[in-house]
Amino acid sequence: MSDPVSSIRNLGEASDAVYARAGIHTAEELRTLGPDEAYRRLLATGSRPHFIAYYAMVMGLQGRPWNDCQGKEKDALRARFDALKSEASAKKPPEDKMEAILDAIGIRKA
Repeated sequence: MSDPVSSIRNLGEASDAVYARAGIHTAEELRTLGPDEAYRRLLATGSRPHFIAYYAMVMGLQGRPWNDCQGKEKDALRARFDALKSEASAKKPPEDKMEAILDAIGIRKA
């Protein structure tokens, strides 16, 4: 049996379900995809962008603790994260963007 996604450092058991929704069921699949493609898939399946979750995964794939990322390395990861987030936002259907705007200003559908 293959190791679950949560066997990767920094990724807890809740990660297994989140990654499975994105079609990533094992640690090996995550390693093969790499952090950027995996995060693209997470965003495409509705996961909310969260920088700490992104860089914790990146650090975990390197076998490092999540808080090991600092300085220029963290700045570079922030730039990659922002690019992934922008890319995902551009691919959202218009009605999803409108829902996000309505949510942001506190108006919800009845």
